Amino acid sequence: MSERVDPRAARTTRALEQAVVELASQRPVSRITIADLADRAGVTRATFYNRSTSPLELLIQVLNADLDRGHELEERRRARGDLSAEQRVRMAISEVADHMERFAGVYEHALGDPADRGIYEALVSHFAHYAMAFIDCCTHPALPEANHEVIAQFVAHGFAGAIQAWMADDGVTKDDLVDAALACAPAWWS
Repeated sequence: MSERVDPRAARTTRALEQAVVELASQRPVSRITIADLADRAGVTRATFYNRSTSPLELLIQVLNADLDRGHELEERRRARGDLSAEQRVRMAISEVADHMERFAGVYEHALGDPADRGIYEALVSHFAHYAMAFIDCCTHPALPEANHEVIAQFVAHGFAGAIQAWMADDGVTKDDLVDAALACAPAWWS
């Protein structure tokens, strides 16, 4: 028997997610109170606390869910097998860049405010988990025998740093980011 989702609970979750994104697009998440968030979502503070512990935690859940949808799309492309490795990597990087553009207001506040370091750390953590999953499945003969967790962190921090540089400089285009990340991708990342 499948579990049914209460439509009211789903609406409340969507309202909270939309509210945190709207507020974090206006100001750093570190400056969003539970009262602000509950008011914007049209719920009580108790309802918020039944779902999350902080605006940062909720925002990270929303951002990770969106990034995960991009990874699912990448997996479907990989399963089809009709693209070259370079095309798949380019599209995967573009998906992340699209995510950054969808949430540009959030990232502009978060990446520029030291108090919101949690967003950058969550981005690095997301990329590190993705890199470890990729490495665990990698059969490329050039995959180094070095510590894979360290490799995953290196890749994650490098990609997050490239994104931060792109977001901070209006002269750097999305294509610049994609080209640079693709150029820096290791040979075994295919």
